Amino acid sequence: MIDLAVSLVALLLLLPVIVLVGLVLWFANKGNPFFFQWRPGRNGKVFRLVKFRTMNNRRDEKGALLADGVRLTPIGRFVRKTSLDELPQLINVIKGDMSLVGPRPLLVEYLPLYNSTQARRHEVRPGITGWAQVNGRNAISWEQKFDYDVYYVDHLHWRFDVRVILLTIQKVFKTEGISQQGHATMPAFKGAQQV
Repeated sequence: MIDLAVSLVALLLLLPVIVLVGLVLWFANKGNPFFFQWRPGRNGKVFRLVKFRTMNNRRDEKGALLADGVRLTPIGRFVRKTSLDELPQLINVIKGDMSLVGPRPLLVEYLPLYNSTQARRHEVRPGITGWAQVNGRNAISWEQKFDYDVYYVDHLHWRFDVRVILLTIQKVFKTEGISQQGHATMPAFKGAQQV
């Protein structure tokens, strides 16, 4: 109920910003400013995540998408740096697919790659922000990220959520951890040792 109430209020208050960012990205990307992708949520149930599109769809001569760093537009880099790309996910929270705070929803193809401990991140709804986000975001390793996710699952409490939200606001203004060194975002997860 708190997720729903806060998200509805936030969506109404931030609607002018969302419209403005959408219009700018519409022109920058020469088309749809939104990015939709299937992601696993609580208990691995797949849902359709919505974000602002920060990369174009440029492809090589074989039709394969170019590297993230090449496709990331200047305005997209700013939108990502300021976390404005996450705002449309308030719709996912209102729909009940996500929470404001929780482990970030990752790619569906990662599901079979988690070990039994890492898979525990799916015991709760994924979040727009999370404990891993405020402790390094994309600048930390996958193993560290999953450790933070499981820590969050084990310490689930509304006071912890408030702490994460306050730290998120601070991190957004500092624009830290947006990418891992040498990558536009971070390298793909290749899997973990089974435990």
